[in-house]
Amino acid sequence: MEEWIGGLWDRWITQTARRDHPDAAVELKDIEKALGVIFRALGGDPGLRIAAAADQAHGARRRLLQRIAGIGQRVAHAALDHETLVLPPRLAVLPTPSLNRDLYVWLAALAASAGPALERFSQEWIVCNQFATWVTLQRYPGLESRYRRLVEAVVAERIPPEKMPDDEAAQERAVLKALFDPGSVAELPPLARAKAKTLQPVPLWLYPAPPAKNGARRIDPLPTEAEGEQAQEQSVQNKRYQAERDAPPENASPLILLFRAESLLSWAEYLRVNRALDADENPDAGRAAESLEKLTLAENDVRVASKVRFDLDLPAAAEDDLLVGPGIPLPEWDWKRRIMKPDFCRVQTMVARDSVPQPLPERLKRHARKLKNQFAALAPVRRWQKAQPEGSELDIDACVRIAADRLAGWHFSGAGAYLNHRPTERDLACLVLADLSLSTDAYANDRQKVIDVIRDSLMLFGEALSATGDAFAFYGFSSLKRSFVRFHEIKPFDRPLDTLARGRIAALKPGWYTRMGAAVRRARQLIEKQPAQRRLLLILSDGKPHDIDLYEGRYGIEDTRMALIEAREAGIKPFCVTIDREGAGYLPHLFGPAGYTIVRKPEELPDRLPLLYAQLTGNA
Repeated sequence: MEEWIGGLWDRWITQTARRDHPDAAVELKDIEKALGVIFRALGGDPGLRIAAAADQAHGARRRLLQRIAGIGQRVAHAALDHETLVLPPRLAVLPTPSLNRDLYVWLAALAASAGPALERFSQEWIVCNQFATWVTLQRYPGLESRYRRLVEAVVAERIPPEKMPDDEAAQERAVLKALFDPGSVAELPPLARAKAKTLQPVPLWLYPAPPAKNGARRIDPLPTEAEGEQAQEQSVQNKRYQAERDAPPENASPLILLFRAESLLSWAEYLRVNRALDADENPDAGRAAESLEKLTLAENDVRVASKVRFDLDLPAAAEDDLLVGPGIPLPEWDWKRRIMKPDFCRVQTMVARDSVPQPLPERLKRHARKLKNQFAALAPVRRWQKAQPEGSELDIDACVRIAADRLAGWHFSGAGAYLNHRPTERDLACLVLADLSLSTDAYANDRQKVIDVIRDSLMLFGEALSATGDAFAFYGFSSLKRSFVRFHEIKPFDRPLDTLARGRIAALKPGWYTRMGAAVRRARQLIEKQPAQRRLLLILSDGKPHDIDLYEGRYGIEDTRMALIEAREAGIKPFCVTIDREGAGYLPHLFGPAGYTIVRKPEELPDRLPLLYAQLTGNA
């Protein structure tokens, strides 16, 4: 009875104390694409991605009912850094959905127009936001009325200064003045009391991004057994958390001093109790992590997993693929310093060691025959060309036209009167570059891994291209730091799709990381040697560029973008086919709005790839 009454009280006090408006909530995931378009259209950095912010404790004054109910302590702030525009995952602070949606638009416009100034926050936070607001309203006067409506709605939801102590009230009046008249407040009044609360959150402003601690960068852990597979619980969006690095405690078991030897023979040790072990999975770990304000990471050599995947270790040289040549030095683009680093990477061409020549698998033959029949229409055919100066037969129409012109007094010595039977040519070369990073070891469905889907796609795609007569080549890539970019030769331009090439496709296996910029530059060198009039670089990928030696985030994306720009300047058309569902956040910056496609179901890639090629080259 007491528990039931306590549950009723908890639900009542929580609903009564809430100051947000759940019925008017707007989710970031519903308008993320539109916000990205608005942000870039208003001049925002096209290399930035939009991510959801994690809740943080604000420490501001709360209303009495909120303190009784124990709610309202945390809020998700909008922030901006050189890689990410972080926005609240859900806005329900204003009473109508249109106002909450306008608030998202305002934050995107604020970050786009005054982003560089907000990134530094060299002056006081309130001054920087006033300057950014003034710049935004001056640059886009059409936002003035929307901003005024948002200010009035936000002020109506705040605790009025009359209900605060004098020093906090002075700061609140300064914030209100800064909202109504941007640029009128030079600094915040100081707090006179030691126990004074901080400012109430201002949803119309951008907060400074949390600085990295200990000077350490983000280091990705080794893939675990569940990476790439279906996890037990996955949140709808990836949130951006504050984090810090710390050293693990030296004393692994501080309670060892309380050990009693006689407890070894205690009957309690023999009870059949399901005791939790360090290796056991915790189903509440994700929810516990979301409730933390800051995640602390510590590197330790102690493994808590009950299983170890030995295939993650580096292979011995005797078991690795065969190296071809000494390696090719290639440059890399440093977007922060705006310079090209010459000979910074080394691309190593490789061929599969354990490949065995084999025919097309029996399970793919029926599908391959269907594709060959469809793609035979793209193959060059012999056509009659009229009005030729020489040929095998007379062109009756041309002869009549020439005779009529002569009777009329017109004489054309260069007019042709023959038909010539010549084959037409498509004059097209295609290089397929497949991502063979470690993430392709994940399962695409209940039966196949991503690498299996890539193998089937290359098998069927090769059969389809053979029917067109186009020149084509297959290569794969992965990387392990800049000095070892693995470039797998599967089928070069000068070799047919034979049993040897099919054996190399069947021997493909996941590699390491995704240094895409170097792989694109090497592919450009190869396809540039082809004399074809049109050249297509088709990239199969399952994730964004990434490596473990600083080649991550914005750095890897900008280097890949520069490599693609170089390819376009060389007359090559790059196109990306990806199974990364988050690809819409960075692929438009790399390939343009029409330079990529996202395959939602990886198992559909073998069917989609040949048809996509037909669409890209049908007019060749």
